[in-house]
Amino acid sequence: MRDRIEAIYARDSRRVLATLIRLLGDFELAEEALHDAFACAVEQWPREGIPNNPSAWLVSTGRFRAIDQIRRRARFEDVSRQISLETAQKNEEIDDEMLEDDQLRLIFTCCHPSLAPEAQVAMTLREVCGLTTEEIAKAYLTTPSTLAQRIVRAKNKIRDAGIPYEVPGPYQLQERLDEVLKVIYLVFNEGYSASTGEAVTRHQLADEAIRLGRLLMELLPQPEVVGLLALMLLHDARRISRTNEDGDLVPLEKQDRALWNRAQIAEGADLVTRALATRAFGPYTLQAAIAAVHDEAPSAEATDWVQIAGLYEALMQQVHTPVIELNYAVAIAMRDGPQVGLERVDALIEDRHLRNYHLAHAARADFLRRLGRPEEALAAYERALNLAEQEPERRFLQARAEEMAAQLK
Repeated sequence: MRDRIEAIYARDSRRVLATLIRLLGDFELAEEALHDAFACAVEQWPREGIPNNPSAWLVSTGRFRAIDQIRRRARFEDVSRQISLETAQKNEEIDDEMLEDDQLRLIFTCCHPSLAPEAQVAMTLREVCGLTTEEIAKAYLTTPSTLAQRIVRAKNKIRDAGIPYEVPGPYQLQERLDEVLKVIYLVFNEGYSASTGEAVTRHQLADEAIRLGRLLMELLPQPEVVGLLALMLLHDARRISRTNEDGDLVPLEKQDRALWNRAQIAEGADLVTRALATRAFGPYTLQAAIAAVHDEAPSAEATDWVQIAGLYEALMQQVHTPVIELNYAVAIAMRDGPQVGLERVDALIEDRHLRNYHLAHAARADFLRRLGRPEEALAAYERALNLAEQEPERRFLQARAEEMAAQLK
């Protein structure tokens, strides 16, 4: 029985919490109510059996336990507690559709633009995904106390600023959805390619981002939501091949494609096709299409760089950033030769857009290496090495620098 209750907790606890937050109007009170409800379940369900609708039972039990707490603690002197009491006592039927609506409200609340970006990420991982403070702190290489303070400040901001617990209306939805997608992709990127530390990937973050993407697509199946999920799946499909047994970085062209997750690639490619068919797609879908071309190529040599360059041109019409320009320069170099790519990257660095971006200098070094200019390549690799913070990337760049130095002897 305990195993079944734990399975229900893993499956339903975030949905139950989202509804309790709406009913109680308080994050902390809702979390206490959730834990109280499951404590009651552990005690009662072995005797009485699991209810037909466990989520509704948990919401109801948690709500009434919270009402008791409000009465005991506040004694009707705290206005905010009175409001919570009045809201919590309202009777309403709890069904799956309501639980899903509340999950969507919670996602938009945690990703509200009034919150700092790092707070949005922390709140989403804590409240929507259910990661512990310790797990999030470990993933982001910070201390649990620092992370806890960040979450507390965010909750206080939500309360004090009166941030509404709601899905925005049609006029605000797209702008706010963009913020939600950005947060999910930030989580995924930190999981897929950690910005600092000893590991290339932090699997837990990538997994949680994909889970969030699936949840959001179920709740709000708009083209860019579909596109983002496709993008994450297609990148994550290469996860196991991105490092060797020693944890060293393996570049895309050297990866063992037999290790790629073909089921994930097929799912991602289908989602890309679905999003593109709407003609309402955006940058996430176009990036997913680029990833699909890479993943579906039988070998690095067979990659369709003409198609990839064309997709980058379409992407830059929607989102023109220096990093996308860098990726476009790499695609152009693969299509037209390293000299063309070198000229484009030099222009980006000279314009100061990417002067301190290690991947720009790494790309420049690679072009110079392919052009047979080892002395300049060595200087570029050393510049990239000075800027890189992830240890596997640093080892890769160091090895390339040593290769160039050996050629100069």
